[in-house]
Amino acid sequence: MTLLRSAIFFLWFALVSTLLSLASVPALALDRRLIVFVSHSWSRATLWGLKRIAGLDYEIRGNLPPPGVLIASKHMSMWDTIALYLLLGEPFPVVKRELLRIPFYGWFVAKAGAIAIDRGGHAKALRRMLTEARAALAGGHAILIFPEGHRMAPGAAAEYKPGVAGLYAQLGVACVPVALNSGLFWTGPMGFIKKPGRIVLQFLEPIAPGLKARTFLETLEARIETATAGLVAEGRASLAQKHTAGASEIRPLNTHQQQGRMP
Repeated sequence: MTLLRSAIFFLWFALVSTLLSLASVPALALDRRLIVFVSHSWSRATLWGLKRIAGLDYEIRGNLPPPGVLIASKHMSMWDTIALYLLLGEPFPVVKRELLRIPFYGWFVAKAGAIAIDRGGHAKALRRMLTEARAALAGGHAILIFPEGHRMAPGAAAEYKPGVAGLYAQLGVACVPVALNSGLFWTGPMGFIKKPGRIVLQFLEPIAPGLKARTFLETLEARIETATAGLVAEGRASLAQKHTAGASEIRPLNTHQQQGRMP
């Protein structure tokens, strides 16, 4: 049943993504707020499909961050980017420059206000990134970054990159850590499998500005990883309970039924 519902959701997701992308191409020449509206509509449609088709809902814990802060989130699946973009209103995500070259997706991400990071680390590229980040903060937007740089499987060893510490130091704003357990439910090859249940995303206690880079990075990792471990354990317990409940419904036939006779 999970496989079937995942397949139906995939068709829904592909249809919604294709229609919205094609219909929104002209908006690339207009105000960025129109692209933000389309992106929010796409996120809502995706989350609706997850709940109604795949039986996958979500819960938000903690307080939504105020404008003008740095958001550093654990990253386990595509769900994270979809949900956080919707929850944070109009965040400016930090993305790899290569992503902006992807047709449609890259165009819309760039238009919506993505801050491209060049992993080559050239001084000019870094200055441009900081200039864009400061402008976004001045406009009342949050900066969203995934400090490990890529998706991590639940329980995998942490791989925090120093880039988030550099942004924190240069921008001089508070950083809000985010923990989640989406990788337990949005899983399988290419994220195809959507397990029914409830993803939990938690906004943690902000880290005040002014810490040294090493102290900040250690604090950030400790907060995110500790909270994430708790959410993963909670999610696994929930999935195990559902599995046990489902298995208990499959009872062997009694002797008379096995022989084709009513008891």
